[in-house]
Amino acid sequence: MEFKEIIKAVAAENVKGDTGTEISMITDDSRKCVPGALFIAVKGFETDGHAYIGRAIENGASAIIYEDPAYCPENVPSAMTGDARRAIALAADCFYGHPSSKLKLVGITGTNGKTTTATMLYRTFTAMGYGCGLLSTIANYVGEKEYQTLNTTSDPVTINSLLAEMAAAGCTYCFMEVSSVGVQQERTAGLSFAGGIFSNLTHDHLDYHKTFAEYLRCKKMFFDSLPKTAFALTNIDDRNGRIMVQNTKARTITYSCRNAADHTCRIMEESFDGMLLRIDGREVWCRLIGGHNAYNLLAVYSAAVLLGADPEETLRIISGLKPVPGRLEYMRGSNGTTVVIDYAHTPDALENILRTLKDISRKHELITLFGCGGDRDRSKRPEMAEVAEKYSDRIFVTSDNPRTEDPEMIIAEIKAGFSPDGLKKTIFITDRETAIRTAIMTAPPGAVVLLAGKGHETYQIIGHEKRDFNEFEIVKNVLPSV
Repeated sequence: MEFKEIIKAVAAENVKGDTGTEISMITDDSRKCVPGALFIAVKGFETDGHAYIGRAIENGASAIIYEDPAYCPENVPSAMTGDARRAIALAADCFYGHPSSKLKLVGITGTNGKTTTATMLYRTFTAMGYGCGLLSTIANYVGEKEYQTLNTTSDPVTINSLLAEMAAAGCTYCFMEVSSVGVQQERTAGLSFAGGIFSNLTHDHLDYHKTFAEYLRCKKMFFDSLPKTAFALTNIDDRNGRIMVQNTKARTITYSCRNAADHTCRIMEESFDGMLLRIDGREVWCRLIGGHNAYNLLAVYSAAVLLGADPEETLRIISGLKPVPGRLEYMRGSNGTTVVIDYAHTPDALENILRTLKDISRKHELITLFGCGGDRDRSKRPEMAEVAEKYSDRIFVTSDNPRTEDPEMIIAEIKAGFSPDGLKKTIFITDRETAIRTAIMTAPPGAVVLLAGKGHETYQIIGHEKRDFNEFEIVKNVLPSV
């Protein structure tokens, strides 16, 4: 592709040099530059890409797009943009041939439920015989081909390259998690969405957004950008559900587990084996549990119907869906102890899980083990303690991914959220594996032990090192006869 085509797509100015220069790749990482590369200088939060323009050229970059006129290069074709983050997204969309327009792309956003809803939609439409793609926290899929992922919403080049691969492979649908950070950083700019789904909005990512109002605004930006040809499916049981869609041009559809809506769901029965739901007047038994999963499955059903699927076939497929990795997965020992592993790492997510487990465990002891990630929103730490204390008979506070923070300091901030009575039933063990072993080995027969926060992750980040850490393997080694 010639440089001039990308210049046009991003509406760049101050164009210099040969615009007929062939571009064979796009990147914002100077280390990846080779002859034919277009380097786009993005001002990051820790480093400024403009400082690496020289390095990019040394490594072979054939063209540069920049934002700061002070860094205008003289010896390669270049152009200036007013927003480099948006430019790299639009450039990637152009370079890969506008791949999202060749698919029915559905974005799922909200604090909790994104991964489950996106994954269940992917599994549902795959079971219907369609070629599907998935862009999620756990992994990205092109058909059945899996790619590892680092972020909830990948960078624009990765997104568009995967969408292009999906289109080339004959995929019809793609289901994509859309994070507030991804929206704010313009990673979804230029994408053509067939629909958007809002799950809920609770306390999270305030280390990045600083205020809840800004967090909400970034989520809402996604719906504001949807075209009139798309649908906007929103959970009206969340107090922000109607706010999300108040300015959208898309067709608004509502869903609810408590109120009148376009699509409704009620839980009829529930146990560890699953729950009986009544969705739009039809009963279906599913293998997932918890009120939060009732919302997730209702969103899946509603979106599927909006995309043209047969309601009865959709319910049939939903009844056979298995839990998403690391989301309310459980193992039961020979002594009746049940260990549940879940990714819950926000106060609301933890409360949803604990409320469900409290109802199911009934008279048996409920033990909660959790920690909080380092270098992340610190204000939610005492709130996590309050939630755990409310529902748990015993509590173990430990490390999550401490990253560059002192894990003892993280635990101290969690500890501040407990009442004197809460502290009496709480044990603080910094080493997570030791805490897990202790929680399981001291659990009475029939107890339910929740390991919250890690879920599908098979690592622990300590400092800048990512160490192998698989909770499922630890549990198998400790829980009797597993």
